[in-house]
Amino acid sequence: MSKTPNQELDALREQIRYHDRKYYVDASPEISDLEYDRLMQRLKQLEAEHPELVAPDSPSQRIGDRPVSNLIQVEHRVPMLSIDNTYNLAELREFGRRTEKLLAGEPAQWVVELKVDGVAVAIVYEGGQLVRAVTRGNGVVGDDITHNIRTIADVPLRLSGPRVPSVLEIRGEVYMTNSDLVLLNESQRAKGEPPYANTRNVTAGSVRVLDPRICAARRLRVFCHGVGYCEGIRSQSHWDFLREIAEYGLPPTPLAQRFDTFEAAVGHCEEVIERLHELDFEVDGLVLKIDRFDQRERLGTTSKSPRWIVAYKWEKYEACTRVNEIIVTVGKTGVITPSADLEPVQLAGTTVSRASLHNADEIQRKDIRKGDVVIVEKAGKIIPHIVRVERHERKQDLQPYVFPTECPQCGTPLVKDEGGVYIRCPSVACPAQIKERLRYFASRNCMDIEGLGDKLVDQLVDRGLVSGYADLYRLTTDQLTALERMGKKSSEKLIECIRASKDRGLARLLNALSIRHVGARGASILAEHFASMDELQQATAEQLAEIHEIGEIIARSVSGFLHSEHGQRAIADLRDVGVAMESVCRDTADAGTRPLAGKTFVVTGTLSRYTRDEIQALIEQHGGRAASSVSKKTHFVVAGENAGSKLDKARELQIPVLSEDDFERLIANG
Repeated sequence: MSKTPNQELDALREQIRYHDRKYYVDASPEISDLEYDRLMQRLKQLEAEHPELVAPDSPSQRIGDRPVSNLIQVEHRVPMLSIDNTYNLAELREFGRRTEKLLAGEPAQWVVELKVDGVAVAIVYEGGQLVRAVTRGNGVVGDDITHNIRTIADVPLRLSGPRVPSVLEIRGEVYMTNSDLVLLNESQRAKGEPPYANTRNVTAGSVRVLDPRICAARRLRVFCHGVGYCEGIRSQSHWDFLREIAEYGLPPTPLAQRFDTFEAAVGHCEEVIERLHELDFEVDGLVLKIDRFDQRERLGTTSKSPRWIVAYKWEKYEACTRVNEIIVTVGKTGVITPSADLEPVQLAGTTVSRASLHNADEIQRKDIRKGDVVIVEKAGKIIPHIVRVERHERKQDLQPYVFPTECPQCGTPLVKDEGGVYIRCPSVACPAQIKERLRYFASRNCMDIEGLGDKLVDQLVDRGLVSGYADLYRLTTDQLTALERMGKKSSEKLIECIRASKDRGLARLLNALSIRHVGARGASILAEHFASMDELQQATAEQLAEIHEIGEIIARSVSGFLHSEHGQRAIADLRDVGVAMESVCRDTADAGTRPLAGKTFVVTGTLSRYTRDEIQALIEQHGGRAASSVSKKTHFVVAGENAGSKLDKARELQIPVLSEDDFERLIANG
């Protein structure tokens, strides 16, 4: 039985809405762009043939036929208040302490979200239909921009699902991706018009234009992150609310996480900042908010801001420069890391001439080429990264960058991690990998071989004197004195340091072996559970995974290394030259006699003599425990330059604070 036009239209509209949700909300499209376009063409054809059946919430009706005459001001039913801003961790933690005090010790969960750098908007649905969209304005009154919000494909004209609220006001952020700004500026150049400086300026102007066709051409997007005036929502918390609105076809803010304590939420903030380069949209901070709605209501608001939410922002610095070259380096585990050699440019008080490109996917996604003009950004304390290419500045044809298929050092065909983004040289005999592994092996928090510097490592490998860890212990004074800048005295001293490194213990040896996913902390945990390398080699991956803080990924990596030909040979060779492979904890007759035994340390700030991993390894080597946060159980805080909130908390709790000199005296005096 054939469908009536009305039935076919209803089916088409539902099908298109379904695919809109899969694309914009779930990020898992099921059909190609071409198939989607054919569905939309069929819908428009049927509606043209039956204009009496056109519905205002049809996907075909996103773009209005004519401009509005002017923007009308609308009063918000619930004011859109501003958010308190903090710019350092000390201020952020102070906000957390105030909030916890107001809750009188009642447990509270916190949600952390990205603070998207766009334009705030309130979108109102009544009976599931989009009826109004208003800018924040002054927080009390904003501009009606419904005609433009209807053009944004992220925003459903009708909510999906069988049970939608009678009134739903969503607070969100309208934004533009960096890749879409690149396309827009190319179009501007083709028309002989000036390019736009950044995504926020384009967005702010686009949502207020009177002609919705202009806004539609800008390809704006929306993320939903808050709740305004509502009737009939089911959720009692923000975390559940984000999931509820996703059911309606609205795109919730991405990468949101919920935590049981404010301190855990703060710790997550530092991790997110390291991932900013992965995002295709601008972020100028993170937002931390109380999860439960009833707790928010009890906390209330000040005259300007809610007491249950805070923004952790950072200064952003941008500069325009040019890519002189794209180079790749080989790491100790074979990862091929690309970076951009830039024309030097001043950024946040420093001269920047290099920016990491992280991986091949990032180069392709951003279409970075040698000779390109690029925008480089430094946000907070993170290393500079390339935000976007100014493709409209390409005055000539630049060749797309082709990622190498062979190792630039040894010529071995490269392989990509299964299910990952990293491309590696699989040859453990690669000279570049050998050099990097030896440098790491000799570093302070590993075997601590003083005098084995980068240039010396290069000579040892290039001359064929060292091809593995154990070869270091076979070196002679005569071999070393034959090298550049190596006299007899310095050679004898190095031999002595190499010999002394044999007794560093199992934990530092495991860290030194460059096992993927194993750092100082993981190595220390393994050494606490196993008396020797022999015991560790007998453990299965399943047994390793059961150890707290190890887990399946580290367990598989450790087991794979220990049972690989390369790993077994490296361990056997080190055993042959007399390197100790027993746990210091188990091997010491009285572990409690070590100077830091039973003490918990927290390290904060920038140290002059140690990296964070090095001093934490030193703490554990001498019997202490390295913790990440200050509490009443902390015995000492080691503070370097620019120490932040951890130092403040230590003083508040009257915990002794040590300088690096104090720390070294503590170890020396026992």
